[in-house]
Amino acid sequence: MHDDELQLKKLLRALFRSQLFAAMATQQLTRPYNNLVAFAATDDLKNIIFATKRATNKYSNLLSNSNVSMLIDNRTNRDSDFRNAVAVTALGAAEEVRDSQIDELRSLYLIKHHNLEKFVHSPDSALFKIKVKRYYVVRNFQQVMELKVEG
Repeated sequence: MHDDELQLKKLLRALFRSQLFAAMATQQLTRPYNNLVAFAATDDLKNIIFATKRATNKYSNLLSNSNVSMLIDNRTNRDSDFRNAVAVTALGAAEEVRDSQIDELRSLYLIKHHNLEKFVHSPDSALFKIKVKRYYVVRNFQQVMELKVEG
């Protein structure tokens, strides 16, 4: 693994630990549909975890098309963001977690979002993991880097 890739992974892990929310885009028929979601990421960066109620447009969209895009950033809404902000787009496929991984992934999610325990354990909620295919990282306003992930 190259030093650049190691540094990029370190940057992603730090960003993901520091941010609670991400903007996730799904496909609703022929249009994009965005939601704000609370998320957690696995340490190997291969999966991003989130929860949703089953009775939502987001859930229906994911059942009909699992492809998603997620934007995670650390902007402060100041001019300095042009120099200092980091924005990451994660592309991948989302699937509802129903197997032996559910306890492990739910625990990982709740370490970060302990206030959502009742929500996550509700029978009306579903836990999803995004199997990330690649990350696009933008820093210093226009510096773009790509990290391909083995899914």
